[in-house]
Amino acid sequence: MPDEAMLPEKEEPLDPDVQRIRKSTYFRYEKPDVTSPKGTVKLAQTDILKTAVQIVRDGGGNNLHSHAVTDTCWMVLKGRARFYGEDNEIIGEFGPYEGLTTPRGMAYWFESAIEGEDLELLQMAAKLRGEKDIRTNHNPRPVKMKKELQRFSAKIDEPPK
Repeated sequence: MPDEAMLPEKEEPLDPDVQRIRKSTYFRYEKPDVTSPKGTVKLAQTDILKTAVQIVRDGGGNNLHSHAVTDTCWMVLKGRARFYGEDNEIIGEFGPYEGLTTPRGMAYWFESAIEGEDLELLQMAAKLRGEKDIRTNHNPRPVKMKKELQRFSAKIDEPPK
């Protein structure tokens, strides 16, 4: 019989809002028919984690920006991504199943590195709990990018079989 002092303490139940957030959600990614320069498919989200796939077509990409409280991990699923830092310095170019992290406060932007081929980029972002993420645009954000961004959801109601 184990020593009582060695047994873990029983935790109190989580509050209802946290419990709701901690419930599993299910998703299935299929590349949608993106007709604008950029699309994003939301996979799942909690209070501290956001996952999505960004589809970047010709003319898509983003501007030099940073996030105040969010660390992001990027992985190329299809195509090639070129990431830049300040002064358009190339951070790196990544192919399928390669990627990088962009820690909070780091200024970066990216684009598809292959003309005429869509880039599919997995985004996994974690933010500091209870903090509002503030995006700082270090270069102007082209109106076309914000207006023409198509949003999709990969959420499904039941786990895949």
